[in-house]
Amino acid sequence: MGVWVIGALPDQKTKELLQAAVQASPPTPMPAHADVAGELAWWRSTAPESLFSGSKTSAGSWVAHDDAFRLSTLFDNCYDDSDAVEALRDAVVDRFPPKGDEGLFTAVARKASPFSALAYALGPDAVLQLPGWFGDFLLYAEEVRAQLPAAEEALALTGARRRGAVERIHRWMTGLGDDPDHDAEELLDGPLRVLRHAVRTGQGAAGLVRWY
Repeated sequence: MGVWVIGALPDQKTKELLQAAVQASPPTPMPAHADVAGELAWWRSTAPESLFSGSKTSAGSWVAHDDAFRLSTLFDNCYDDSDAVEALRDAVVDRFPPKGDEGLFTAVARKASPFSALAYALGPDAVLQLPGWFGDFLLYAEEVRAQLPAAEEALALTGARRRGAVERIHRWMTGLGDDPDHDAEELLDGPLRVLRHAVRTGQGAAGLVRWY
């Protein structure tokens, strides 16, 4: 099960989290699992429609092609699963607002990563406008304010662009996952809602990609 969570956090909590993380394990460079720059160049050169084709056995579903698995591997290779980072994720989750709070967004998908589906839907240039690194971030309030305009440009889609993104999310969730009823509209709207809430209330924010 793939999960992507975004929550607003007061700066004091963010400071405490970062201080505790450094004390527990000094920062080390993230291991290079793949040629990210090269794979991004490949992604830019690949038409989104070529990654999936319509299923002949299940109406409304999609079948993933080799390029879809290659893109999924790129996203997986950008995920830092080191013990120190996983411990930080656990600590951040414990400090998120309660379920139902305006400052919390949670997306869950069976056999698929919600963030990966969104990334495919947006494309390489737009996804790099989102905060952090492929869904993971921990920002102070000032940083959220500075990065909100780029996030709005990437996520606040309308008309044909939005319809296309929703369709691509559905392709990912059925071709690589098992979640045909995933709320694609909320996957586009929820992250931006939390970031805007954080700015309005003078808070920072964190985003976490997880697998269970």
